[in-house]
Amino acid sequence: MKPSTDIARLLEIMAALRTPETGCPWDLEQDFSTIAPYTIEEAYEVADAIERNDLEDLRDELGDLLLQVVFHARMAEEQGEFDFGQVVEAICRKMIRRHPHVFGDAEARSAGSVKGMWERIKAEEKAEIAERKAARGMALANPGLLDEVPVALPALTRAVKLQKKARTVGFDWDDPAAVLDKLEEEIGELRVELSGETPDRARIEDELGDTLFALANLARHLDIDPEVVLTGTNAKFVGRFKRIEETLAERGTSPKEASLEEMEAIWQASKGGG
Repeated sequence: MKPSTDIARLLEIMAALRTPETGCPWDLEQDFSTIAPYTIEEAYEVADAIERNDLEDLRDELGDLLLQVVFHARMAEEQGEFDFGQVVEAICRKMIRRHPHVFGDAEARSAGSVKGMWERIKAEEKAEIAERKAARGMALANPGLLDEVPVALPALTRAVKLQKKARTVGFDWDDPAAVLDKLEEEIGELRVELSGETPDRARIEDELGDTLFALANLARHLDIDPEVVLTGTNAKFVGRFKRIEETLAERGTSPKEASLEEMEAIWQASKGGG
């Protein structure tokens, strides 16, 4: 089987991998839940290639992400639920519906603000999805405001989305200073748990989680994406640690052999350079 620019070839490859007896044993034993972590990982690798401005890597990573879509669609097709063509049709329908100002008639193109239309259309879509789930017996018995925030999101991102949802009904502070006070309160409670004679790990984890949630809330009130700034800090940490490794290598040693004091001195010196 030869490669091709036609999506049909990728679908054929996946079908071959999933064919009982002649397919790949690893691919055959997978299901939605086992593949989901790979799907998330591939999305992060796409974002990483973009961050590095490596377009050659981006091409390859987009292919890996596309494979994940094809994999899930193939498993759904095997179960008689939907196939890849229906996935494509669904997203085409959604994009056309959400952009009447682009794909609609002259009246739709000139009507109201784009933001207003977008919010109305999304509300209609949610109502239709709820109806379909109810028809299949999949609707939640008591759907809540926060139920639609995906559980699989990165924890910091999900914290911000949960907080934004709660804000729509007025459950929020009006002022970043109040959030900062809450953060300091949570840090104080964490400090108390850590200072006990017999620290309770479960309580420490609980207080640490509250502290991180409050920190995400502060970032939201400052209109800062905590995932973005933490990604930047991670990169900064990597850069500074590399300077420690490089400096120690020049001295004929390594982090394993160096003392904490020696590494800290190099770290502090590296901060002057960013």
